[in-house]
Formats: sequence, structure tokens, C-alpha cells
Amino acid sequence: MSASDEPTEAPSAEDTKSRHISRKSVLRAAAALGATPLLLRGGVALARDRGTSAAPLETTPQCHDGDGPTVEQIEGPYFKPNSPLRSSLITDSTPGTRLTVSGYVFNRSCRPISGALLDFWQADDNGDYDNTGYSFRGHQFSTGQGAFSLTTIVPGLYPGRTRHIHVKLQAPGGRIVTTQLYFPGEPRNSTDTIFDARLLMNVRQVGPAREATYDFVLDAPAGPTTPPTTPPSGTWAAGTAYRAGDVVTYAGASYRCLQAHTAITGWEPPNVPALWQRA
Repeated sequence: MSASDEPTEAPSAEDTKSRHISRKSVLRAAAALGATPLLLRGGVALARDRGTSAAPLETTPQCHDGDGPTVEQIEGPYFKPNSPLRSSLITDSTPGTRLTVSGYVFNRSCRPISGALLDFWQADDNGDYDNTGYSFRGHQFSTGQGAFSLTTIVPGLYPGRTRHIHVKLQAPGGRIVTTQLYFPGEPRNSTDTIFDARLLMNVRQVGPAREATYDFVLDAPAGPTTPPTTPPSGTWAAGTAYRAGDVVTYAGASYRCLQAHTAITGWEPPNVPALWQRA
């Protein structure tokens, strides 16, 4: 809140009390009621409800109320490396309720992280995962404004779990963060032992489809690492399309590609263990 937004009169006892109620408490209460989680005084709890425009970014709620980085969760049994680079996991004929998930990737100083890797995977409309191919699997990189957008469907249910979407994130030079995103109002939220209300998306119905928003917060620098003035010698080169299994050298060491991608400055092999493994 900026100085211009501060009240001119002294805060009441009720105002003071409300400021000490954490977002986590509000989220847990909202989840129990099956409601879309909102902050006190009407703010969006988990993401700003806005498009991915290039306009200057406002401070996201996660960055100024004492919360830590995005909560981590288990990977589960269905992750596969080498997902295709794409922001849409569906075609016109894909069955299921259309869903768009958008938001931003921030660091803890509320600065957008550009070039962050986001790798999504989920169940199909029947609750099944594709373990032989790459249906409902794909990775992308956040824009220069830290924005991302995923086009998919609402995942189906399978025994023991509520609806969820898996994601792995990595800021340039940062460690891999694995988590899951959830839907408000799901009956199974109260019985799923993995469910965490802090990972609820803000979801709204738009005609027959749904739109969801969520902002990730990583304990990482704001942008790609600055390349050295004289790049280390080796065969790795920005702009090259690498396939899983390709081997390159960088700064005297050899690296094996784990996931097909096009190399960009800031994603040199030592900086991205999600993409490169030292050979």
C-alpha cells in the first residue's frame, strides 16, 4: 500500500485486528466454505485478476504481506522430462472444459522474473495421465514482464485426489521448485491429504470455459543471469535448438541435455539443472 492509500485518521481497533489476520487464515476459511479465496478488503488472494499486458506491474499480494515463496509439493508418480515447448496443451477437438491459467512469476522483492521455466503436466478429462506420449504436458518460459499463460482443460478426477495441475518452475540460475495448483470449491479439497489452500487459483466462469490466475513467488533474482563479457569457450551456443541427449561443452565441462529446448542467454548449462546435467 502506498502512502497515498493510507487512511488520514488513526486506524480503528477492528482495522488493526484485521491487519494481523494472515492470508493463510483467510484462505483456509475460504477453502472450508468452498468459496473463491479473497483477501480482506476485496483484494485477490493468489493472483491479480488481469491480463498479461506489458503495462508496468503492480506489487503482487504475495510479496508484501510476509509470506514466503510459493509452497512446494510432491512431484507425484507421473512426471516425464522432455515435454514439448508449448503454451497450449489442447486442440480444437480435445474433450473437456476449456481452461486458461495465467499469471506472473515474481521474486520475493516483487520484481518479475523473465525467462523462468514453467513445466506443466496434468490428467485428461477422464483423470488419466499420458505416460507413453506427451498429451497434457508442456513447458514454456515467462515473458520479459514475468508473465505466463497456459491453455488447457479442467483436469479430471482420479481416486484419492482432488483436481490439480502440476508444475515445475526454475528461475534462471535458481533451483527447481515443484508444486501443484488447485481449484476452489472442489468437494475433494477437504479430503485430499496433499491439498494446500495456499495453492488455490482464483477461478471464474466465462461462458462455457473457465479462467484462472495465479502468481508464483520464487526465492530468486529478478531476471536472467548476466552473461560474462567474454563467454567461456565451449560448443554451447544461445539460439541453438537442442534435443534430449545432446552433449555440449561449456567452460571446460561437458553437459547432457535433459529436455528439448532452444538455448537463450541466461540459461547456460551450469545455470539450469532442469535442462542440463553435467556429464
